[in-house]
Amino acid sequence: MDEIFLKKLAASKDWLMGEYSGIRTGQAAPALLDSIKVENYGAKAPLNQVASVSAEDARTLRVSPWDAGTIPAIEKAINEANLGVSVASDSSGLRVMFPELTSERRVQLEKLAKSKLEDARVRVKTARDEAVKSIEAAEKSGDISKDEKFSQREKMQEKVDAANKELESVYESKAKEISS
Repeated sequence: MDEIFLKKLAASKDWLMGEYSGIRTGQAAPALLDSIKVENYGAKAPLNQVASVSAEDARTLRVSPWDAGTIPAIEKAINEANLGVSVASDSSGLRVMFPELTSERRVQLEKLAKSKLEDARVRVKTARDEAVKSIEAAEKSGDISKDEKFSQREKMQEKVDAANKELESVYESKAKEISS
């Protein structure tokens, strides 16, 4: 089986999990702030490179900057990220508070999660299509026989089905987290 194909299948699951880590549910998780870039000494840096982020309680994150002078820049970056959170600064850093989710917001998040699942499935389908083309090309050039072609396509489809099942499992887990 083509190594690149297998890496693309794994990458599609990793991508989906990364996207899901950014979908905020009722729980505060430090990963929710990973995508935030902070203006720091004239350059934009990821938040986790200018501060430590930890969960204070179920709905509050504590952001402790390495340099207290970056507190206003961090606060601005979090507010501009439009995460629907409130930010309060104090002498030791910032507190990021997550409000309770409304049922309407839960429905929106579930739709977003479903849409991300579909995007991941498209990635798997694209990888499958590329693998099919390479198998067809190998048969045309005489590198593999017709029987080998069918055997490889069957193995490839099994991998695709397993990858789609994993994606579905990741989605189910996120949907359960959103609804609880």
